[in-house]
Amino acid sequence: MTSPAPDASALDARARRSAVVLVGMSAGEAVRRDELLRAAASHRASIAFLQLADPSLSAELTRLADAGTGTVVLVGVRLTASGPGQSWLRRIAAYWWRERAGHRPELLVATRLADSPDAVATVAAATKAVTGTEPGLTSAAWEEVPGHRHQVMVCRGPRCAAKGVEEGLRALVQGLTEQGLGDDDVLVTQTGCQFPCNQAPVVSVQPDDVWYGNVDPATAALIVTEHLAGGRPVESHRLTRHRRERADHHDG
Repeated sequence: MTSPAPDASALDARARRSAVVLVGMSAGEAVRRDELLRAAASHRASIAFLQLADPSLSAELTRLADAGTGTVVLVGVRLTASGPGQSWLRRIAAYWWRERAGHRPELLVATRLADSPDAVATVAAATKAVTGTEPGLTSAAWEEVPGHRHQVMVCRGPRCAAKGVEEGLRALVQGLTEQGLGDDDVLVTQTGCQFPCNQAPVVSVQPDDVWYGNVDPATAALIVTEHLAGGRPVESHRLTRHRRERADHHDG
């Protein structure tokens, strides 16, 4: 059942008699934690993350349940162009609800994601209760390691985020689509800091052991056409890789 639409003041009232949690959906919100915290403070809410940051959604739900909270409203927030869809918020919340021993609060999940802090109150207008019958965390499609040829690791650390990695990631995904390269060919993974931060934004390609720096949208497009599709690393943006050889130790 869908709840009636509250305005911002109504959302604040709901937070006082129950609990509201703003849930960062993607790596982008993990980097923009302070922005999420400010949005939560304006609605007397707490925050949690679906991935790559603490507290996790499960940990925050456990904290609220242990405190005896009767109702928890979950509002997914995705401030960047990429990330899991709203259905994953329901999946994770439902998994926690099914596994929880002891007091379980009523869980209400917003039916769509907020794409900005200003949209939180509007998005919280429509919620749907978790019933426990939602899909689980496993699927036959997720059983095996994928057979991809390349794995592209896109750094979403704070410096890379500040220097526009989101635009490069968007160009990368668009280029892969145009080349007809799917997850079975190239698996794109967003990561935390990959360390050569002075070269941000940083992208690495495995198993080729090729690292790129200053990856803007034009460079991302070149990485797709020349390296991932053509098999030739883009030397103009390739970073020098210093490998430390492991010394072999023998007894005697």
